[in-house]
Amino acid sequence: MSYIKHKSEESLEDYLETILILSKRHSVVRSIDVAAELNFSKPSVSVAMKNLKNRKYITVSEDGYLHLTDEGRKIAENVYERHTLLTDWLVHLGVNPEIAAHDACKMEHDITPESYEAMKKCILTILGRN
Repeated sequence: MSYIKHKSEESLEDYLETILILSKRHSVVRSIDVAAELNFSKPSVSVAMKNLKNRKYITVSEDGYLHLTDEGRKIAENVYERHTLLTDWLVHLGVNPEIAAHDACKMEHDITPESYEAMKKCILTILGRN
């Protein structure tokens, strides 16, 4: 079985995760907020939002506010959980928090679900969260 994600899928996951994170911080999220958070150009974020909308991962209100659909939220929460757990684990191992967050962002996309679940079980035990 092959488990290789295309860069476009990783990018999609990053956008959904960013919308989720921003929605936890602010009552409303707009494309410009996503662009600022990721330090991406407004046109590239606009194209990505159109893609997410077409795939039914987000809805966009008439005022331009972004909302995750149930499916979009499910993906975003999954990626966010991976990111948070892997970051915490790397920090626990002594990695600088900024580097840990950067590395976790790369790892969260490439690990298979089977390997992640095994790591998660071990990490939660190590961190005393089981």
